[in-house]
Amino acid sequence: MENTRHILLDGKVQLYRRPNSPHWQASCSVAGRQQRTTTREEGLSRAKDVALDWYLGLMGKYRAGELKEGMKFKEAAALFINEFEVITQGQRSPLYVAHHKRRIANHLNPFLGEKVVTDITPGLVQDYRIHRMKNGRGGKPPARGTLHQEIVCLRQILKCANRHGKLPYLPDLSAPYKSSGKISHRAWFSPTEYKRLYEATRERAKNPKKERWRTASENLHDFVLFMVNTGLRPDEALRLEYRDVAIVTDEATRERILEIEVRGKRGVGYCKSMPGAVMPFRRLKERNKGQPTDRLFPNLQRELFNALLTELDLKKDREGQSRTFYSLRHTYICFRLMEGADIYQIAKNCRTSVEMIENFYASHIKNTLDAAAINVRKRKPGRRAASAL
Repeated sequence: MENTRHILLDGKVQLYRRPNSPHWQASCSVAGRQQRTTTREEGLSRAKDVALDWYLGLMGKYRAGELKEGMKFKEAAALFINEFEVITQGQRSPLYVAHHKRRIANHLNPFLGEKVVTDITPGLVQDYRIHRMKNGRGGKPPARGTLHQEIVCLRQILKCANRHGKLPYLPDLSAPYKSSGKISHRAWFSPTEYKRLYEATRERAKNPKKERWRTASENLHDFVLFMVNTGLRPDEALRLEYRDVAIVTDEATRERILEIEVRGKRGVGYCKSMPGAVMPFRRLKERNKGQPTDRLFPNLQRELFNALLTELDLKKDREGQSRTFYSLRHTYICFRLMEGADIYQIAKNCRTSVEMIENFYASHIKNTLDAAAINVRKRKPGRRAASAL
């Protein structure tokens, strides 16, 4: 009986057979990594010839520069996901990690997986962008944000390889020929549109299309008023419990407002509402017999909300952006800016940054422009001389 392992070329190539397999397998080390293949041969003599031809072919590729030493991109991606999932546990949403896995499996690995990380150059990354733009789903290029997230994921993988000493420096991943991004505001409701909306939700609460939808319609009406008077994010509203909300008298304005302990994507924060949020909160608590640990909004009436927006022809703004529950938060911020509120205080109350408000909200609010500061007229020297006479 033939031995199950043989050494060729002074140990450079190994032949072996796995249990329960009649075929000989070959292995060798080329470009700093172990290579394996099957000879698909049962006879030892023929298997040796196949193994030698395979090894010499690999060495030819290595000398020609087709095989290089170093970590492959797919190996760096696997290392990154393993680290990212453990290190960010409790800090990143599991959905965010899942999205990164999907980007790697569906797009990055098929294009870059076999490349050694040191071969990923700015030119290759640009080739990837072109590939994605030409091969989008249904022939349609991916959205700008989608491609941006893929490049973010690529950068994090390369940073991981750099940390482990597999990549000496990070390549430039910035997009060439990129123009300045268009300044656009987020979808919101103007004062006239908001009035139409809350009047429609109020009418639907009084006269629901089906009696069993009465409570849902009433809760939606109060939700709309509550959100536009607090500026909470939809996910923050979903986490809100009755014990997180207190009705107080504001010392500065002497008005009844809500003090809210907010739990959301930024952790725990605080919010002081407008007076208009007090009555909806009271109605919610009375209607739903709210206990301290009960949620104000156990679920969001998205279908009813979207149906009302469609009926009112308010689903999209004039720029074609769809309005969602988030638009109620945007409406709160825009209303506060229009009333002349301090942008820093709005940012703190909404648990966001001044930069975000300036970029996405304040840029289109005319009330943020001070005409007295803009329309300054410099007095001419001749007029001063004439007036002195």
